[in-house]
Amino acid sequence: MEKLEQLLTRAESVLGRLEAMLPPAAPDVDWAGAVAFRWRKRQGRGFLQPVPSISAISFTDLQNIDRQKELIEQNTRQFVQKQPANNVLLTGARGTGKSSLIKACLNAHSKDGLRLIEVDKDDLHDLGDIVDLISTRPERFIVFCDDLSFEEGESGYKALKVALDGSVAAQSDNVLIYATSNRRHLLPEYMSDNETYKHTADGEIHPGEVVEEKISLSERFGLWVSFYPFKQDDYLAIVAHWLRHFGCDEAGGEAARGDALMWALERGSRSGRVAWQFARDWSGRRAQA
Repeated sequence: MEKLEQLLTRAESVLGRLEAMLPPAAPDVDWAGAVAFRWRKRQGRGFLQPVPSISAISFTDLQNIDRQKELIEQNTRQFVQKQPANNVLLTGARGTGKSSLIKACLNAHSKDGLRLIEVDKDDLHDLGDIVDLISTRPERFIVFCDDLSFEEGESGYKALKVALDGSVAAQSDNVLIYATSNRRHLLPEYMSDNETYKHTADGEIHPGEVVEEKISLSERFGLWVSFYPFKQDDYLAIVAHWLRHFGCDEAGGEAARGDALMWALERGSRSGRVAWQFARDWSGRRAQA
């Protein structure tokens, strides 16, 4: 009997140590407490972390991208209204409003049940688990992958292909994937890729397997939206908008034009992000003068 008690004591000790090694249970998701979430990992277990506050940007804050706004807002409205809609790939110049446009969609439609889940590139292989977690929810979810690009052999590339259109299971009706990237095809393109093109007897040119593989992921997004560098007048119009936003009058906006151009020259870019950064700096310094 004494040996049995010793054995049970040792067993309980071993079980206690094993329990300490197990990852903690994932916290319950507070669906009512937030409209945006991040997919996080803790000791190998994924969970949705609420984002308590998000950027208050609106469609009117996004200047000189009217066509892009129209396409994204229409697709998102269809999705929220439970109509057919597409996964979206937003590509192009840095700082032109790709990510901000998605946030503006969330702000415009969160009252209608739209929710956003931000997923890092390294966690894309968890997309199946994320979809399983939210597929029975009444809300409509955008899975947001920001600044997405892959190097050769990265596992997230295959996982995203499967999630978009490569699994036996149908994509959940309440989930879309919106991704932003500076690369149209999401993978690096090399001069040597051109050597794989094939010429047929009738003069046609067909891409080889390497090129086909590189474009196969972007082709699974139903909607492509391209963004382009701003011209000088576009940049100055964005500067003027943000100066008004920060409380500067028209006279102040005119006085800032030269400084705004110098700021862009020093930064090597006339993007919307650079215009916003200049307006914050200029209006802040003016307020202290």
